[in-house]
Amino acid sequence: MIRLNHVAIIMDGNGRWGIKNFKNRTKGHEYGVKNIKPIIEFCIRNKIKNLTLYALSKDNFIKRKKGELNNIFYLFEKYLNDQKTFFEKKKINLTFIGEKSGLPKNIKKIMSSINKKPNVLNLNLNLCIAFNYSSKLEIIKSFKKTLSQNKALNIKNIEQNLYTVKSNDPEIIIRTGGMNRLSDFLLWQSAYSELYFVKTLWPSFTVRKLKDILRKFITIKRNFGA
Repeated sequence: MIRLNHVAIIMDGNGRWGIKNFKNRTKGHEYGVKNIKPIIEFCIRNKIKNLTLYALSKDNFIKRKKGELNNIFYLFEKYLNDQKTFFEKKKINLTFIGEKSGLPKNIKKIMSSINKKPNVLNLNLNLCIAFNYSSKLEIIKSFKKTLSQNKALNIKNIEQNLYTVKSNDPEIIIRTGGMNRLSDFLLWQSAYSELYFVKTLWPSFTVRKLKDILRKFITIKRNFGA
């Protein structure tokens, strides 16, 4: 298996999966959360150092119904609390990217407490969760920060102020759920990423399907700039 540095996944299709299997969108989100762990474990076994998961877009935060959002917040907080021991045992460094404004106080509190923790020594995986995230806003913030540092607006300086500066750009971006778009996810960072759009809804996306994508990636000759 080829060694990758960074894989990013847009975890789409939870609500549709819940409707299809239980006639309940909430069930889809519950099973979607459960599906994260085997993907994490696969990345660790295969020495993939960085995994970024798109959990909630800024647009979805604005447009989704309050009841469904509250369920997502509940599952998000529960997942973080339940997996603390798992993260520590597996030496996973967890971080978050996205906008904190508008989020419930309990969500902001748990995110801040995790972000303040020192990096894990001899870590196996950097896990980044994009929550209430907008790539467009990230790029604007990077431009503003670069200007405030009195630095030139060039590629190097802008990339130094992106959220992903430590993980570098993903070699692969996967979107589950059948939609062929990035939906405001890592727009700058995806310039030379290989994009894989799969019809499988996220709760049904298995490690085997991830392996199939990596096998396809191995066969590609990556010509940067062409």
